[in-house]
Amino acid sequence: MLQQILEQMYIEPELLEELSEDQKQMLFYKMRQEQVRKWKLHEAKMDEEEKKNNKSPAKTDKKKVDFLKGRDGCEWVWVMGEHTNDKSIEQILEEEAHMEAQKIAEAEAQAQREKEEAELHRQMEEEKQRIIKENEERELRIKKEQEEAERNKSIREAQLMLEKMELEKKKREEEEKKRIAEIEAEEKRARRRSREITESMKEKRSSEIFSTLQRKRMAMEQLAEESRAEVETKWKEQEQKAKEAEVQLRESARKARVEYNESLRRSFTALQAAQELAAGNNKGKVKPPLPPKKHLMVTSAPGMTNKKPRPLRPKNREMIVSWFQKEEEPKKAGLDPETGKPAEWFHGIINRKESEDILEGKETGAFIVRVSERVWGYTLSYKESSRLKHFLIDASDLGYQFFGADQTIHTSLVDLVNFHKETPITVSGQEKLSIPCGQIADPPNYADLFVKKPGTDSTS
Repeated sequence: MLQQILEQMYIEPELLEELSEDQKQMLFYKMRQEQVRKWKLHEAKMDEEEKKNNKSPAKTDKKKVDFLKGRDGCEWVWVMGEHTNDKSIEQILEEEAHMEAQKIAEAEAQAQREKEEAELHRQMEEEKQRIIKENEERELRIKKEQEEAERNKSIREAQLMLEKMELEKKKREEEEKKRIAEIEAEEKRARRRSREITESMKEKRSSEIFSTLQRKRMAMEQLAEESRAEVETKWKEQEQKAKEAEVQLRESARKARVEYNESLRRSFTALQAAQELAAGNNKGKVKPPLPPKKHLMVTSAPGMTNKKPRPLRPKNREMIVSWFQKEEEPKKAGLDPETGKPAEWFHGIINRKESEDILEGKETGAFIVRVSERVWGYTLSYKESSRLKHFLIDASDLGYQFFGADQTIHTSLVDLVNFHKETPITVSGQEKLSIPCGQIADPPNYADLFVKKPGTDSTS
């Protein structure tokens, strides 16, 4: 399974969740190594093809920037604010504030002037209409008097009256024209006074607006300075957290490298011991060696026939039971070699929560080995002082090994457990298996895994 993941460079999220942190780091380290190896092969292949074709590597077009040249032949550069004629940022902001204040004050003055002129024009029109109306009423009254005089007086008297009325009419027209001219002159004077007042008010208003804009700018600058200080503080905190996270990541990567090197060392030691044993140099002092790495072992276990390819993961419980009975039970997986019965630490197909319930309240070093629901293999659940760890065990024809955390392949599940009673699972965690935890229910949770034989129980 591990080889298949490295070939595909992909691991399913559900399977990834089953791995412990140490196994994840080790798996990522191996995947990165595989990526580098494939990249080097690809580069070597490309170099060979280029040599065969006598072609140089394709040169990529790079963007470039051309600078204007000054009289001295060097790049012409102008930095705003450094020239003697350049204004400072404070001067520029002050001028912009003056212009903005004048613009606002002029708009307000223009609106006030238009309003006053409209009101004055309305008053003048009303005054003109009043004078015209009075003249019309006077003319109508005189006309009535004239008609009355014509009826009551002689022709001579009527003529004299008519002449008198004509003179009065001309006089009234002159007075009316004079009055209208005075009104128009007064309107012009009022407009001129309004403009003068508006101009003075505009200057005053411009100063007020400029002061207001300056206060707002100072308040905004103060707020920006406070915000900058706050952002800088938060940025420093985030930078510190990022540095701490980077240190933790480097430490995890270092531990993964140590784990990998330690696994290689153990495999090399096991290989040397096997070679010495084969040469007869152990003289009874060396224990039976551990199996070598995968590439040093045979491709199939003795007595195992070629099987049909199975899915990457089991799809249901029935598939797991069938797999165990056909492939694992013949290899006596999980059985105690001395009694021929399931080992005390062996459990059936139970999930993570059930395994944690079994180990709840146990001392450091307590453990169980359960049939995994996620992979074709097992899960070793281990109790630490403050938490529980779960390590996937990959089962194949070659043997049993921890998924991603250990390169040593063991011939049986019992050998793997016994080996890690003395040797820690990981260098960083120092997990040694010391307290096996048995069943807490009857019938045992592995009852459906073993095929019953006539005249025997399921565990014989």
